[in-house]
Amino acid sequence: MEPKGTALVTGASRGIGRATALELGLRGFDVVATMRNVEDGEGLAQEADRAGVMLEIAKLDITAADTWAAPDGLRVLVNNAAIELDNNCVEHTAMEDWRTTFETNVFGLIDVTRRAIPSIRRSGGGVICNITSCSTLVPMPFFGVYRASKAAISALGETLRSELAGFGIRVVEIMPGAIETDMLARSQLLPEGAANPGYAELGERVRANRALAAELTTPARDAAREIVDAILDEAAPLRNPCDPMGSGLLASWRATSDEEMMQPMLALFATDD
Repeated sequence: MEPKGTALVTGASRGIGRATALELGLRGFDVVATMRNVEDGEGLAQEADRAGVMLEIAKLDITAADTWAAPDGLRVLVNNAAIELDNNCVEHTAMEDWRTTFETNVFGLIDVTRRAIPSIRRSGGGVICNITSCSTLVPMPFFGVYRASKAAISALGETLRSELAGFGIRVVEIMPGAIETDMLARSQLLPEGAANPGYAELGERVRANRALAAELTTPARDAAREIVDAILDEAAPLRNPCDPMGSGLLASWRATSDEEMMQPMLALFATDD
């Protein structure tokens, strides 16, 4: 894919979204960096100016996308905006947390995507890039709400890939592992679910496992380069990593059966509670 035209990134105030917006600009796209509160993008415009990047900051709350219109000339949509609430066990997770998470991570993404497709089609084709998580590949306790929301987008990407290929619109899914972001830093804490009866030991095992993962983090700017490489690569598969951890998990998932992939994880988290 030739890097020209407009690229739009949701959730671009920080982390992967911010780094990807800047990287798309460095490659030659006119970038619209969107976020729920534009104040959260402080310093982004100045950073783009210093890098010689064409970047516009715009407000977009993906849970209220009916107030938004996709820009003309849109060729790339990066669906990055997402939230993560308390990491609780399923039996003690309030249904409101499920609904709130899915409202952003699934329904908001779907609404933005369906509104962007006509603009990308008018541009002669392009790419829809969905940022999910390699955590969907492992049975991580306490992260059921977040993982389920990302797995829904993975399934959606498969359908979009088959529906949109005839319009010259490619779909790629990026499955990050341990990227240096605020969301990753928060996940190193003891999961809220550990406070429930019977889940204390499991919570400590999860925290210890994720602490080890934190030692393998990748800077967001490095992940962004891999993301944009996948966007530009006409031969890129549907699912792509953007860091060593994600690459290893995705390779294992492709090479083994579900049970072969799951059994070591179940043994890792097994407790005597």
